[in-house]
This record gives sequence, C-alpha cells and structure tokens, in this order.
Amino acid sequence: MQKNKPSRTAYKVALGIVTLGSKPGMDRLLPPGIVEATEKLLVASGVVGSRAVQWSRSKRMVSVYEAFDWILPGQFEALAERKAFCEHQVREGIDQGASQILVIGAGYDTIGWRLAPEFPGVNFFEVDHPATARLKVRGIEAMGQRDNLLLIAEDLGERKLEDVLKSNELWDSKARTVIIAEGLVMYLHSDAVRSLFYQCALVTGVGTRIAFSYIPSGADGRPDAGRWTGLMLWLQKVAGEPWIWSIAPEEIGEFLENTGWKFAPGLAGTSRKYGVEFYAVATR
Repeated sequence: MQKNKPSRTAYKVALGIVTLGSKPGMDRLLPPGIVEATEKLLVASGVVGSRAVQWSRSKRMVSVYEAFDWILPGQFEALAERKAFCEHQVREGIDQGASQILVIGAGYDTIGWRLAPEFPGVNFFEVDHPATARLKVRGIEAMGQRDNLLLIAEDLGERKLEDVLKSNELWDSKARTVIIAEGLVMYLHSDAVRSLFYQCALVTGVGTRIAFSYIPSGADGRPDAGRWTGLMLWLQKVAGEPWIWSIAPEEIGEFLENTGWKFAPGLAGTSRKYGVEFYAVATR
C-alpha cells in the first residue's frame, strides 16, 4: 500500500461487502450482521458518507459489480465466500480451545467487533498499518469499544510482528490462537511472506491455526488472475497496491512446512478456487 495513506483495497473490500448484502442469496453465505456492521464502521470512521453507503447497497451497484466481473470472474461473490471461510475458522478454533484471535491486515473487517461480545473469554487482536488503523479506531470508538478487542497500529514493514505482539502484555505466546490473513500475502514480497509465517509460529502455542487466502502462480511465475492477468496486475500497480507474491497450489504444503506449519487441507474447503484466490489452513 502507499505509505501514510489508508489502504484502498480495504476500502474497496468493505464497500463490496455492503453491496453483496443487496445481492439475492448472499444472506445465506455472508456471516450474520457483517453487512450492517460494515456500513456503520465505514460511516463512523469517516471513510465514506452515508450517501455513499446507500449507493453501495443499491441494486444498481450490484449490477455495476457484475458488469465488471469479466475482469476477475467470480471475485465479487468470492468476497462473501472469503468472509464465511474466515469466520468459520475463528468459530471452529474457539470451539477447539483457542483463547485469542489475531487478524493481520484487518482493514475495515468487523469480525473482532462482532464476535468479541459473544466470546468474552477470548481476546481479539487486530494489527494494521497506522494510516488505516487510525480511521478504524475512530469508527470502533463511535460504535462502542469491546473490552476484549485490541486494535494495534503498526507498520509491519518497519517492525516485526513478533516484537509487536511480545511487547503487548495481553498477548500470550503459549496460547492456542486463530490467525487470519485474508487478502494479504499477495501484496508482500516473498521474504516478507516467509518471515510473517515464521513469526506467527514463534508467538503462538500448540494447536494454533492460520487461515489465509492466496493467488496461484501462472506459468510465468506471476500471480495468475485468469485471462486478463496483465490488465489486472497493471491496474493494481497503478493503484499503488500491486500484487507481488503468489504460489502454485501444489507447492503450498512445502512452503508451510518450511515456515513452521503443517498444511491442513481437511479443515476447510481448500480444493477449489474462489474467484482468483485459493484458501488454505495450516496448524502447529
């Protein structure tokens, strides 16, 4: 992302969730309350005004998204799939004893704010770049802070996640944890991705799981977004948030093992592509 500027991708994803709330049938897939919470957060944080939210949830905007679906076929509805996937991992992890949740690059996601009251014995942590986190903090304060939700504003390009978490007195490096990194790793360089997974393994306990999404590599080694890959990569670069990292699905297991994790394809639907992404889960 552009330094000192809020993430444009986080903004677009949040508005996409609002629009998906108006698409017939998406209510069966989107996590309960996510659309309403996202609308409130966007307005309360000052990211957009109420009129922009109203426009985003209109039937006309659904048509606009669908009209541009030819660039990234299926990616619009895949936003709902991704949110459902992440929430399933969090809930299942808590059922199996996880006592803390970490969302890396949270953007304007509302999973922590929505689930914290339901699970008062679980601590929810979010880490994001200060430019985006500052806006979100303002929105969460206006909506109502949760006692067990902590928003951490840090640039992980300048400070290691390991150091950020270990310096927080509430973080338990031996606790079973669920880590969410959705729509994140494609924006990082290879060394940064490897370091991120390695650090996550260092600061969590046995039984921890990490759930993430990734873009597969094409024959040329670049992120493969389908027929219009070249156009999409150019658009992302122009927007200041280029796609950088990708990996072939058959290589994800070895990558995870080399960073301290065990690939766990049986925990979630990781056998097919959702839009342009695959989902993966790894455990410790």
